Amino acid sequence: MTCDPRPKNTGLLRAYRLRAAGAACVVMTAALLTGCGQDSGSTSTGTETSEAARAVPEGTASTSPSPSTSLTKDQEKRKALLASTKIPFDKAITTAEGAVAGSKLIEINLKGPGKSDDDTDASASASPARSGTSASPSAASASPTGSPTSTGPEWAAEVIAKDGTEHKVRIDALTGKVLQTVEEQGQDAQEKTRMVDRLAKATQTPQQAAKAATDKTKGTVTSIDLDENDKNVLVWSVDVVAKDGKKTMVDVDAANGSVISEHVDND
Repeated sequence: MTCDPRPKNTGLLRAYRLRAAGAACVVMTAALLTGCGQDSGSTSTGTETSEAARAVPEGTASTSPSPSTSLTKDQEKRKALLASTKIPFDKAITTAEGAVAGSKLIEINLKGPGKSDDDTDASASASPARSGTSASPSAASASPTGSPTSTGPEWAAEVIAKDGTEHKVRIDALTGKVLQTVEEQGQDAQEKTRMVDRLAKATQTPQQAAKAATDKTKGTVTSIDLDENDKNVLVWSVDVVAKDGKKTMVDVDAANGSVISEHVDND
């Protein structure tokens, strides 16, 4: 009986094919792993490049100047004037009242060298502002320095003597020395009486009014003026300048010290 060898050959052939297929899978798997590693590297490099590109415009934008930091000319002048001033308003008030025995202050303003903070001639403070008449030569010669001019900032003050006579006192804002004291000429008895009555009604001192104003609005006092507002209320009008140069005008009731109104000057 003859045996047919084909079944045996078929088994061997099947085993060979299986081994060949396994080897092919190994080769394909290695190729896939290599390809995946290359893709992963490409993705990481692309992400880093994208992040670096985005960082450039952000860094450029952060160095751009902010428009909010710009100042007006008036604000720049106020900041420069305050930076050059050494004597504060309260010390200037004490000096002005001490220059005229028994007097009380009704107005004081910080002015620049040769000019006021609103670009008016500071030398006008040495001439009478209310009566329109000129000061007498004898009054001018009584100035401790003998000179109506200054090269630095100054405080221009007005004080009222016990009899109601008005005097103008100019004080060096760097040294605190009195530059000039001038008596107002041409005041009649009625005007003197009115000034005495006004001061009697002002139970709040200028220093107290300044504190009420700065408690409400932070800054440096550059002007104080005793006068009646549009409602005929006696007030201390206080100018307060902030660090950014903005000025706020605060009206303080001269009788009770309450803040009546505020107005911000954005120029």
